[in-house]
Amino acid sequence: MSRAVNIAIVGAGLVGSAFINSLQSLRSSSIAYNIILIARSSKALVSKQYTPLPLKTWSSDLAAASSASALSPGDLAAYLEKSPLPVILVDNTSNEALARVYPLFLQQGVSIATPNKKAFSSELGLWTAIFKAAANLTGTEKRGLVYHESTVGAGLPIISTLKDLIATGDEIVKIEGIVSGTLSYIFNEFSTAGEGEVKKFSEVVFKAKELGYTEPDPREDLNGLDVARKLTILARLSGLEVQSATSFPVQSLIPKALDSVEEVSEFLARLPEYDAETEELRSDAAAQGKVLRFVGKVDLGDGVSDRVKVGIEKYDGSHPFASLKGSDNVIAFYTKRYGKNPLIVQGAGAGADVTAMGVLADVIKIAERIAK
Repeated sequence: MSRAVNIAIVGAGLVGSAFINSLQSLRSSSIAYNIILIARSSKALVSKQYTPLPLKTWSSDLAAASSASALSPGDLAAYLEKSPLPVILVDNTSNEALARVYPLFLQQGVSIATPNKKAFSSELGLWTAIFKAAANLTGTEKRGLVYHESTVGAGLPIISTLKDLIATGDEIVKIEGIVSGTLSYIFNEFSTAGEGEVKKFSEVVFKAKELGYTEPDPREDLNGLDVARKLTILARLSGLEVQSATSFPVQSLIPKALDSVEEVSEFLARLPEYDAETEELRSDAAAQGKVLRFVGKVDLGDGVSDRVKVGIEKYDGSHPFASLKGSDNVIAFYTKRYGKNPLIVQGAGAGADVTAMGVLADVIKIAERIAK
């Protein structure tokens, strides 16, 4: 007889839909994954008897559901606590209010798999509360597990690699990487090694928006906060007590003169006025035979003043970061064990399908530990 877990999915947009599709296509699993809840911010499909929901029509069923079907975080916790099978909450949102309830879920035995960066990069107190409540650290049988591989690098094995390095006794010296698919694309196009067409920074930003690489408001990418949140997570896993994603130097790519602009359309219209600033940086790097990349660094070496920082760095054309293509991510782990040659993880670090894959991999890992 196969083992089983119940799955509650919050967030049914691009990542949520891709997750459901991936879960349905699992092959020859010895564990039954029963979806008992699918929710968006204002609507929910809830199996009151904790039996599997019909998935062939889930999207239309959810669209037709009443707004009264939505559950508050507290109601959701109460519902999941009564699940007759071990239950995994899959939070595909970036909702900070839901993240703040994670400790309650975990204390009630509900496990969590999520790409929600805000749960792990907000103030240090929330991070501490989450892992204090989780069975990963406490060993308390009733408490839930929490996995969040996709908070950094989507489906890339970045967090699991870092955890494995530390768990096996290695010492982290430095981590540096390009962890924003949007900014990876922008700088790969804007600052290239060798001869090639010179593009204006604003033109590349417009193209990235057209291709769907940026947020609807590109300033959410250009302000560097997404990278800062990811670096906060990596730094904390490395042992640094980083207070928040704004407690260390983060370089914004938004011209200071445009900080107060309210409308996206006005910001985009005025951005070309400041191309000369970024062109000066690019041409200076090119004169040195280098390229520009937007990088996050965690440095645990001796005598380092800024342990964590995010901003533009210069790299020789021979450096792995210089040869990156498209919107790929890359992380280099410098450790005592690996010496001068870092362990590098590289690949697609953004997109609904790869993010959903990372979340599903976490769900499988949890299920293998808790399924009955």
